[in-house]
Amino acid sequence: MDQGIDHDHGLTDEEARRRLLALGPNELPTGKRRGVVTILLDVVREPMFLLLLAGGTLYFLLGDLQEALMLLGFVFVVMGITLYQEQKTERALEALRDLSSPRALVIRGGRQLRIAGREVVPGDIVLLAEGDRVPADGVLLQATSLSIDESLLTGESVPVTKSAAGLDDGAFAGPTMERPGGDDLPFVYSGTMVVQGQAIASVLATGAGTELGKIGKALEAVDSHRTRLQKETGRLVQRLALIGLALCVVVVLAYWLTRGSFIHGVLAGITLAMATLPEEFPVVLTVFLALGAWRISKQQVLTRRVPAVETLGSATVLCVDKTGTLTMNRMRVDTIVAGDDSMHLGDTPVDSLPEPYHALVEYAILASQKDPFDPMEQAMKRLGELTLASTEHLHDDWRLVHEYPLSKQLLAMSRVYRAPDNRDYLIAVKGAPEAVSDLCHLPAAASAHVAEQVAALADLGLRILGVARATFRESELPGIQHDFSFAFLGLIGLADPIRPTVPASVRECESAGIRVVMITGDYPGTARNIASAIGLPTASIITGPELAQMDDAVLAKRAQTTSIFARVVPEQKLKLVSALKAAGEVVAMTGDGVNDAPALKEADIGIAMGSRGTDVAREASDLVLLNDDFSSIVAAVRLGRRIYDNIKKAIAYILAVHIPIAGMSLLPVLFDWPLVLLPVHILFLELIIDPTCSIVFEAEPEEADVMRRRPRRPDERLFSRHTVVLSVLQGLGVLFVVLIVFIFARSGGLSEAACRTVTFTALVVANLGLMLTNRSWDRTILATLRVRNGALWWVAGAALVLLALVLAVPPLRGLFHFTAVGAVPLLAAIGAGAVSVLWFEGLKLTLRRFRR
Repeated sequence: MDQGIDHDHGLTDEEARRRLLALGPNELPTGKRRGVVTILLDVVREPMFLLLLAGGTLYFLLGDLQEALMLLGFVFVVMGITLYQEQKTERALEALRDLSSPRALVIRGGRQLRIAGREVVPGDIVLLAEGDRVPADGVLLQATSLSIDESLLTGESVPVTKSAAGLDDGAFAGPTMERPGGDDLPFVYSGTMVVQGQAIASVLATGAGTELGKIGKALEAVDSHRTRLQKETGRLVQRLALIGLALCVVVVLAYWLTRGSFIHGVLAGITLAMATLPEEFPVVLTVFLALGAWRISKQQVLTRRVPAVETLGSATVLCVDKTGTLTMNRMRVDTIVAGDDSMHLGDTPVDSLPEPYHALVEYAILASQKDPFDPMEQAMKRLGELTLASTEHLHDDWRLVHEYPLSKQLLAMSRVYRAPDNRDYLIAVKGAPEAVSDLCHLPAAASAHVAEQVAALADLGLRILGVARATFRESELPGIQHDFSFAFLGLIGLADPIRPTVPASVRECESAGIRVVMITGDYPGTARNIASAIGLPTASIITGPELAQMDDAVLAKRAQTTSIFARVVPEQKLKLVSALKAAGEVVAMTGDGVNDAPALKEADIGIAMGSRGTDVAREASDLVLLNDDFSSIVAAVRLGRRIYDNIKKAIAYILAVHIPIAGMSLLPVLFDWPLVLLPVHILFLELIIDPTCSIVFEAEPEEADVMRRRPRRPDERLFSRHTVVLSVLQGLGVLFVVLIVFIFARSGGLSEAACRTVTFTALVVANLGLMLTNRSWDRTILATLRVRNGALWWVAGAALVLLALVLAVPPLRGLFHFTAVGAVPLLAAIGAGAVSVLWFEGLKLTLRRFRR
């Protein structure tokens, strides 16, 4: 261990950066990252790549070297586009992996910072609490009631107790890590889980140097199961591939029988295969979901499981904790009550307190951690430093000898001290007022009076703690807190301001058909006050004791009309989530504690708190709220709906655009017309289609009404009958118009090359029309043009420039088997391509009038 480190201040930021550079990140080597070579190897196995190679090879066998080289040249263009898409996806996934690194609370430069576990370095001072995963191997400097589950390393399921190393006497000037296992060791190990207590540890080893690294175990496996969208898309791809294969066989045979050339028939079949191959569908899902998760992370929401991205859009209920999510989690002491006297402190700092309140604040501080993590304890310590500094009531020299932790049975904690000049034990207790009253064995009248005071404070929206003290002279401390004779000192009411963004976010949820349910351990009065301030209905409140008495059917019914649950313990969240799901709701649930993990797993979308949440909760969740802010959840829902909408738009465009391409590849063969589309033309179109579906639609902003719609049904299919029918009709409309252009060109006496030129021009323009019209199925093209999408103009502009070059530059015309045509047929083709989507624009206007 570094002797030069000040354990109260930890490493400096500069020293931590130096060690991180020198020693590397605190992580084990993984094989998850895909490099350029791996991506390229995946590309060469793609059907489109293989079809290009086959086409180029056939042209080479036919002696058409120019055509062969051009097709093979396009291979590198396709590879470049694919490589760009894949690397963009990998960068997004890499960013998410960095964010999803287990978090660690460290002391750097005297400040408590929560950092990614991979940034922990030897010498860091790490703070550990119940539910945390230990980020690195280290030695304990302080430990309170600490038990750790080391089964990951030892295989033993029973947690082991830990003790501090006793560094003050110099016995551990250079501690050597021992093997895990056994009680009362002063060492903690990377990857193990704190199941009880709190501790401060100094890091000795990170990454591959830890016990976990030495035995080569991975902390977490990749969640690789296929999502519902992937399964649905896979089925459609299989069906379209089978249809395309069957049509290819028909084309090859028809060409061979009618024109007597098998090799040219195979080329025509390859062209049709390229035209019908639905290779964009899986690309769209991969790119949209990966980049969608990355976009959501920009809203301070980390996606741990990709299916959550698609589920967000169907959430109907958001169950949220009050403290830290709806409120700022920045406590201040607002009101103190001692006996019949009370004092309102408010926002104004005070530098002294009347004598009746000294003992109350003194023992509230003694019942808290010396260097507290908890916002309530921090607030009480700040008050004590301001008001008791000049009195004898701050006891830095008192020695802590024992602690009775908070438990499910008794919501109060006691800390036992000894003063230097006193042989008696001095005990300070704080906790839920009813629990402290019970410990004090107050008479019925006194208990009722305290309950009235608590209710009055709760109605002000305050969180309330009771405080008491006791002395004890026996040589051996009792096993439970009830064996002390406590004297009740009073109540402390703490205020936690509402986050400014919450009321607007609650209104946004309401307009989106999402019900917000507040869950809190506070009193009903406190909960009602907060709910009223943020805009939740306050007519009905269910308390934890009432919830415990309800059967599942009654709770499922009551939960549909209740938005406030007060005095709820974490274990009851699971029952509430199950009841809401039984009522047909799609539930998103927030949580931060170890006991929240079952409810987070049961919820359709589990959301763990990133700043104050435990690692257990984060590992059980689908999303992690990095800033614990409710408005970030609402932003994530909005983005989830946008992502789903854009996937739907991209899929509709892909389905629509392939119909005219496939039709113009198939019909000339069946009717013995000159071939319109050759492999080079399909490739040109793919250069538009690929970036359109994977870049343009992914970048499309959300619809204006995205948060004014009811949540979509969870069983709603991406390829619904409505979507498929409208997409097919769009494609057939374009095919009809392009076919008319071809027929008129032939009947007008144009040459085969001229017919191909005008028909292809119409098809490219129609392709761009499909891109524009599918940006929205509600707004017209003119309306969507006012919405910014930079990728759209790059792709559309590049397509038009390339088309102009192919039509104007003689060598390029030759490569595409085109010829120069007059302005009239060319303008007619452009106009026809533009007109091909107008019927859908008219349908939008008609449906809008109908909805009004």
